[in-house]
Amino acid sequence: MRLPDSAHTSRPWRIHELTGDFRLEDVWALPTPGDPDDFPRLVRVMAAFDPARSSSSAVRALFAIRWKVGALLRLDRRQAGLGARVPSLRDRLPADLRDGPSGPSADGSSFRPLYLTDDEWALEIANQTVHGVLHLGWVRADDGTHHGQMAVLVKRNGPLGAAYMTAIAPFRHAVVYPLMMRDIERDWASTRRG
Repeated sequence: MRLPDSAHTSRPWRIHELTGDFRLEDVWALPTPGDPDDFPRLVRVMAAFDPARSSSSAVRALFAIRWKVGALLRLDRRQAGLGARVPSLRDRLPADLRDGPSGPSADGSSFRPLYLTDDEWALEIANQTVHGVLHLGWVRADDGTHHGQMAVLVKRNGPLGAAYMTAIAPFRHAVVYPLMMRDIERDWASTRRG
């Protein structure tokens, strides 16, 4: 379920210390009901998650198109990424986060882990269009249950980045995220059984 921005901004997340110059694009409640100590399980599920292998052919097709267009327009070149076009947010980390765990890396993923705490995991990505952050948190709901929450924060790279984010917004909101939530829910349930 998509959430209002305040579901992210009202919480005392450490990511706020790093992303004052980023725009909050999306906040989603993840279909991952669990116990107070289930955040490591969420990190494992999300580290293994690959939207290009989604159960939805629409999501797989949209990601395939994005990677093909990215290759043709050279949007994902190393020169456009972290440490080249933009410095990593790891350079902004306070000592306690820099010296702590960053979380797992997924083979083949363009996202790089930034930090991992007891209830937060942040990853970053950069290309010719954006510098982005994927933030996962473990939240307690009003009814006492716990679940994951995902926020996407973006710093757009000029007019190209603005046009890119505007162009993909309808697909993110109507197709990609809703169908990804279904896959995340399935993966979450399978870890309970496994």
